[in-house]
Amino acid sequence: MADTTDRRAAKDALFDGFATIARALSSGRRAEIVELLAQGERTVEEIAGELAQSLANTSHHLRTLARAGLVVSRRAGTHVHYRLASEQVLELWWALRTVAAAQVDGLDALAFGYLGDREEIPSVSRGELLARLDTDQVVIVDVRPAAEYAAGHLPGAISIPPDRLELLDDLPDDRDIVAYCRGPYCVYADDAVRRLQQQGRRAVRLEDGLPEWRHAGGVVTSGVVTGDGP
Repeated sequence: MADTTDRRAAKDALFDGFATIARALSSGRRAEIVELLAQGERTVEEIAGELAQSLANTSHHLRTLARAGLVVSRRAGTHVHYRLASEQVLELWWALRTVAAAQVDGLDALAFGYLGDREEIPSVSRGELLARLDTDQVVIVDVRPAAEYAAGHLPGAISIPPDRLELLDDLPDDRDIVAYCRGPYCVYADDAVRRLQQQGRRAVRLEDGLPEWRHAGGVVTSGVVTGDGP
């Protein structure tokens, strides 16, 4: 009987260990941090700014993710930088997001509330964009924040941060424009395409984002943004 009891306790402990990951991701703010860090390493201050949260709350969420082994940190001077612990963490987040989209009642309505009506936003797949990268037929626009562009972007992409969308007006009007941002639930590319469509321009959004492009083996370049626009 003792052996059976010990084995039951051991199994409980094992599955409680598995549930550590679920508990770490049980907050929407922590899930958003994982989505943000999929773009690249960020400081605590940058993460807090993106989440519109206090430094104290953000640090608490980061410590929870770190204890679960989902993020790691390094110190540089007075700043602490965080990044995802592994590619498996990114894959876990994508799997969670996919299951939620399929199983959670009302998630479509929540997505609509944030993204708006996407029926009017044409999209292009990674494969379709890859086939056009080496041509002069398309202008690729990265509409994520400048720090994320500097950390890594599609080859030849122009940086137009989400708070500088007026720079879209200066893009060449004789080529198609492909805008991309953080992923399928990022609104920045939608906003860019809508602005260009209102001007009668030919514009589409990449159906996912930079992390999916990188994960699929697509070439990613990095470097400091030069200039304020195209």
